[in-house]
Amino acid sequence: QVQLVESGGGLVQAGGSLRLFCAASGRTFTSYAMGWFRQAPGKEREFVAAVNWSGASDYADSVKGRFTISRDNAKNTVYLQMNSLKPEDTAVYYCAASAGYSGSYHYMYDYWGQGTQVTVSS
Repeated sequence: QVQLVESGGGLVQAGGSLRLFCAASGRTFTSYAMGWFRQAPGKEREFVAAVNWSGASDYADSVKGRFTISRDNAKNTVYLQMNSLKPEDTAVYYCAASAGYSGSYHYMYDYWGQGTQVTVSS
């Protein structure tokens, strides 16, 4: 069982930056692939970024070059550094953990956090 708690969301102007945090419980954190997804009002949940146990990462095309996912296994924490934010990045951001491989499909993930709101004003 893994419990995930996101933090770091907020209101920022376009072009600004935010850093999201995902704190995970459990002693087997290192064995999980971790991902970030987001969901805007009226839209489906979409993949943002993922990182496997070794640190290899993958990104949605819409955030490549602007967002960086990383993990600190000693702190059981995953980060999402978001730079050059755009109004279209506005969404609730969710952290997720996969006992299998990391990937861009939500059904690959076994555990989810409650989400943190990110709002980018124009």
